[in-house]
Amino acid sequence: MREIVAKLNKVFDNRIRLAVMSALSVNDSLDFNSMKELLDVTDGNLASHIAALEDEGYLKVTKKFVGKKPQTTYALTVPGRRAFTEHIDVLEQLIKKSQ
Repeated sequence: MREIVAKLNKVFDNRIRLAVMSALSVNDSLDFNSMKELLDVTDGNLASHIAALEDEGYLKVTKKFVGKKPQTTYALTVPGRRAFTEHIDVLEQLIKKSQ
């Protein structure tokens, strides 16, 4: 069991980071406000967790203007999708071992 737990990605230990990755794994991209509303978190809380995921290279951040308003959108990178899929696979292994 320890060898399985050791394979868990520490970046996804936080529930908000896990939720961000989950939301983006089923959506091509999400903008900041949609993500904030979906996860029911504050601006600062979401921004700090997104920054951590971006630092890992797991998220692609796109900034543009829609009319006169700035819009920031997020999408998973290929390494981000791979890391998240591997993390979920390890979680599934743990669940199977516990049954």
